[in-house]
Amino acid sequence: MAAARDLRATETAGPADAVELAKRHLVQPWPFAGSVGAEARALIGEGDGIYITDSAGKKLIDGPAGMWCINIGHRREELAKVMYDQAMALSYNTPWYTMNAPSAELAMRIAGHAPGDLSHVFFTTGGSSAVETALRFMQFYNNVRGRPEKKLILSRGGAYHGSTYLSASLNGRPRDRDWMDGADDLVVKLSSPDPFRRPRGMSISAFTDVLVDEFRDTVARVGADRIGAFVGEPVQASGGVVVPPDGYLKRIREICRDNDILYVSDEVVTAFGRLGHVFASGDMFGIDPDMITFAKGVTSGYFPLGGVIISERLLEELRRSNHPDAMFGHGLTYTSHPVGCAVALKNLDILEESVLTHAREVAPYFQAQLKTLEELPLVGEVRGLGLMACVECVADRESKDPLQLDKDVGKRIDAHCHELGLLVRPLINMCVMSPPLIITREQIDDMVSILREGISRTMDDLRREGVWQG
Repeated sequence: MAAARDLRATETAGPADAVELAKRHLVQPWPFAGSVGAEARALIGEGDGIYITDSAGKKLIDGPAGMWCINIGHRREELAKVMYDQAMALSYNTPWYTMNAPSAELAMRIAGHAPGDLSHVFFTTGGSSAVETALRFMQFYNNVRGRPEKKLILSRGGAYHGSTYLSASLNGRPRDRDWMDGADDLVVKLSSPDPFRRPRGMSISAFTDVLVDEFRDTVARVGADRIGAFVGEPVQASGGVVVPPDGYLKRIREICRDNDILYVSDEVVTAFGRLGHVFASGDMFGIDPDMITFAKGVTSGYFPLGGVIISERLLEELRRSNHPDAMFGHGLTYTSHPVGCAVALKNLDILEESVLTHAREVAPYFQAQLKTLEELPLVGEVRGLGLMACVECVADRESKDPLQLDKDVGKRIDAHCHELGLLVRPLINMCVMSPPLIITREQIDDMVSILREGISRTMDDLRREGVWQG
């Protein structure tokens, strides 16, 4: 009855009511035990272009583009209309024994942008389910081929691949797994390809050799006959926008090919324009994976959709196997959702018409302006690629040690920036920026100016509290 009363109350609920309802009924993602089910977060009322407006009416630059996904910006009437039109035509069909036209057309369009022989698409509801699908397909593929022991998965420190059980088992960010279980018997972890954290005095070239040697040695030690897949983001996004050294991914791809290990490129963040291309694997890094996972920008966040692009070679090997009746027992109620696929088609039209070109043109300016923040003594490094970047704060640049620093320094910066008109994504001692791809040079100037002031105010706070002296 209490819930029913709350529901009736929402007929005239304002921001204060929403906050109270959230504290009483809403479980937020990634909560702490001490506040789970009893917290409210910043309430956002509306969005327009690169901006969002909070419950107090403050206009903010959407620095993270939602969650790496609002690529063509908020309030695009074209996408809203497509959602309406498709829902009125066909709102849903079961994918178990029927299909819809938007999903078939979208699969064709996506395959046309994919590198190598990646030509078939399985649609999911998001990034986690896309990675989960790729891994389950790897298991199925090896079972059908008579290699049931070839199931281990190589992942890396700093990685983030999702929140479902198997995808989350691959994660390598600090604190992600402190209190959570995972399929640890299936995952082998490698070092993060983070040049900023390479051993002191080591060149980037030598660091690359170390990473490649570690990969090769791990395959030899564990056994190629036991390793089914390597899963890697072209740029480690939630791990702090870690851009790998030049040539590293190509060398890892060759080792995978030589040892019959499926290379899964996790492009949940980097695809659909974040790096200026529909897919970064081929166009930016010169690799042709066996599978690519995607989500987020495929609909610019307007509808939950993700997927896996699969190599024609893998499917042909299955079709030629001695087990034609083997079933890939995997699917989702909302696989190939007609509304989501229709939205993705229109979103892809918009990206192809002008947004991809604009993103490529404005990205160098975005990176250069953010790089100026390295003038601030709290900033250890600004790094990035395309329209994604990370400002990493350190206690001192010599040791690059963030641990002496207030671990909530990112949240401190975000709080100051919020007051000044910018939403930041804080990650412990880092601030991640990935604005909508339609951002202009003038808006980049505004964003960087606010971020500079937010970091400066945070430095003043830390000095005043005796946490850091600079």
